[in-house]
Order: sequence, then C-alpha cells, then structure tokens
Amino acid sequence: MNFLALFVGLGIERMLTHLFRLREFHWLDPLFDWVIKNQRIVQPNLSVAVAAIPLILVVLPVGLVEANLHSQIAVAPQFIFAVIVLLFCLGPRDLGEEVNAYCKAIEAHDAEEIRSICIELLEREPHPEETVPDIEQAIYAQANNRVFGVVFWFVMLGPTGAWMFRSIDLMQRRAVAHIRTNELLMSDGELSQVAEAVLLLHRLIAWVPARLLAIGYMLAGSYDGALDAWRSVRIVPSRLFPGSNDQLLGAVGKGAAPADQGGLVDRCRKARDLVGRTLWMIWCPILALMTLVDMLF
Repeated sequence: MNFLALFVGLGIERMLTHLFRLREFHWLDPLFDWVIKNQRIVQPNLSVAVAAIPLILVVLPVGLVEANLHSQIAVAPQFIFAVIVLLFCLGPRDLGEEVNAYCKAIEAHDAEEIRSICIELLEREPHPEETVPDIEQAIYAQANNRVFGVVFWFVMLGPTGAWMFRSIDLMQRRAVAHIRTNELLMSDGELSQVAEAVLLLHRLIAWVPARLLAIGYMLAGSYDGALDAWRSVRIVPSRLFPGSNDQLLGAVGKGAAPADQGGLVDRCRKARDLVGRTLWMIWCPILALMTLVDMLF
C-alpha cells in the first residue's frame, strides 16, 4: 500500500502548486529557534539529545495517528493519510519547477529572480563569481533533500518516516539561516553545540538515501562517468551546504550527465531530467518490485 500511496502522491504533487507555501511549515520556526539558539549546552552528547527532543515532539503525533490507523481494518483511511502526509513532506518547493523558473529567468536576464532561486538551491547568498557547476551540482544534491530522502524514509517507516526526514530537514534549514547571519556563533567564532548537533542529525539521516540516489544517477545516466566521479571526488569538510552528502551527489550527478554539456540553461535542464529519470525509471520500478515481493512472501 505504501508504494501505491507513494506513486499517487508523486503523481499529483506537481499539480498542487498552491500547497507549496503550506509545505514550508514556518509555524514550526519558533520551536526550532528556541532549541538551536540554546548556547548553554556545551556537552556534545547532551546537545544531540536536546536537538532530538523537538523532533520527537513534532513527529510523535504523526506516528500516533499512523499507529491508530494501522490498528483498524479499513485500508482507505491509511491510504489517504499516507498520501496527504507525503504531499506535505515533499519539497518544500518543487525542484523541477524551480529549475524551469531558473532557466527562464536566465533567458529573460532577470537578475533578481536568478538570485532568489540561487539562494534556494545553494541555501545561501550566491557569490558574484558563482560558477555554473555550483548551480548544476546543487540540483543533484537538492533532489535528495527535497524528494528522495522523503521517499526513502517513507518506504522504510511509512508516513512517520517521511515526516521525520522533513522535520529534520526543516530544522537544519532553520539552523543554516541563523548561521548565515552569525546568530549561532559563540564568542570564539565556533558554532553552538546544539547547532552542530542539528547539522549532524541531518547528515546522518540523509547518508543512506544520498548513496542510493547516487547509484540511481549512475544507472540513469553515464555509468562510467558517474563511477569515475565517485572514485575521484574529494570531499571538502563543510558544516553548511554543500556538505559531504551534497558534494558526493553533485559530483556523481555531474559525471552521469551527458558529455556534451552545452550552456548553463542546457546543463540545468539535463540535471533536472536526470533527476526525473532516476526517480521514475530506476527507483520507482525497484520499489514496485520490492512491494510485490513483500505481498507474495
């Protein structure tokens, strides 16, 4: 049933553009701000526990509803609940639509729109010398944060897993927003322990889906190019985007893309298409097969 809910959710997600703003969940910002701005916690293990508490509080209601629905015989309420949760967990913005808007802005020489979309893709203010690969590789990386990470945990743990991943991603984005304005820096210039814990939790929860997505890029694009890129990638330590998972996905995705890269617009569209092929032609069939095997055995 989870696969059917996943297929339906992904199929109708792009038609419901009016939901995009609702998926940003700004009403959770005060809770996340209260936690990540806590600079009194200096013990690393305790800071991880402190960072996990609001996530548990946010995820628990979804888990309780899912458990209650599973205890009922009727399947329809479980299915509807799974689709609704998935729709609100994807994003918070549609990656394909954002890439399309970015390409149109470049063609229209709309500097303000280009800057706005770059901030969303790079999770920071773009530098004046920002290069084409930075944007291209960000598309491959954001596919995990916005779509595949949600899909992976949805398959593993159902709606509760999808909401868990989105909650961690939202909290991480909030921490990054404060870091950019130096609000989470200690007197010695280091990040607060709680902020470090939030970033660590996000990296851990995104680690497995990032590797699976990279394998998908290899299968959906140039296998040899992606494999060479994976072997040769050098991860630069970074707390912020692109982190280790993001750098790997960016390198492998770029290696899997067609060799005739073309210009900026062409390369971004090819990145969008490769992400789409990976999801629909590689992982959806695999998930369907897994569901079938589970039903039969």
